Amino acid sequence: MESLGHILSGMASPQFRRRSEELAARLMNDPLVQEFRANYPELGDDQLTIGMAKLYQYVKDNRSCRQCPGLENCPNNFQGHYTKLTVEEIIGVPQLVERQVPCSRQLQHEHESAIKSRIHSFYVDERVLSEGYDEVEIMAKDSVRAPAAGTVFRYIKETRESGLKTRGLYLEGHFGTGKTFLMCYMLHELAKAGYSGVIVYMPEFVEDLKSMMQDSQKLKETVEMMKETDLLIFDDIGAENLNPWARDHVLGSILNYRMNRKPTFYTSNYSLNRLENHLGFTSKDGEESHKGQRLMDRIAPFVDVVAVGGTNKRGMS
Repeated sequence: MESLGHILSGMASPQFRRRSEELAARLMNDPLVQEFRANYPELGDDQLTIGMAKLYQYVKDNRSCRQCPGLENCPNNFQGHYTKLTVEEIIGVPQLVERQVPCSRQLQHEHESAIKSRIHSFYVDERVLSEGYDEVEIMAKDSVRAPAAGTVFRYIKETRESGLKTRGLYLEGHFGTGKTFLMCYMLHELAKAGYSGVIVYMPEFVEDLKSMMQDSQKLKETVEMMKETDLLIFDDIGAENLNPWARDHVLGSILNYRMNRKPTFYTSNYSLNRLENHLGFTSKDGEESHKGQRLMDRIAPFVDVVAVGGTNKRGMS
């Protein structure tokens, strides 16, 4: 369809009247316009003539949408939206009213963006957070892991139905069995239900805390986020090289705040007993078993242990 703007730019031309009449005739005979007129028989020719530009945009947008090139390449004036026409009475006279309405692809994009905005990842590959697997596919990938996956699925279902719990899950198992993946799946699914979440890869987080000591504002914001988020996951806990400050003043502070308030989740290659031994030893002060036990008092009573079996899937396609 020829650009309306291009035609109007030729208003001074002797051919303008003929061309505008041709455009009006094409518009009025367009199936979309014919259908619209049938739906709103009260709309008179005068109102249609006044609303010619709206009709033109309505037809143009609909044609573009029928051959949609994708959201990023949307040719409509307002990307991801199309012109919707209705008729409303204004001062007793039916008139054309146009609105810009988001298309299904735009709505899906907004939905996915809202989900992503609820999840914060520290040092975990964000692609894992949006793999898009469903429950059947996850179960089929490794039957040995199926009982653990089933427990995570039940947790998701119960949270959706009954609201946020105060108990989390502790996923223990060998390297590469999919513990992190299951937790990311849980985060993504519960983000759809409106819950916020943070996942933290512990080895890199503890290392990064050293630089955060020089930036008190960043440290405060990070700790507050971990305290307040609905779902907090400490990924690969036990693999970090702890120092007393990170253990007692950062990790301890976060867990002390969250216990009995909001659920905290963990993935680890260690059992709870072995994790307590790990937390009781730091690179600076050596063995301090009482401090490890103090931290475990904020972990063990507030989680259900889930053994994750299966084969090592790292490096596999």
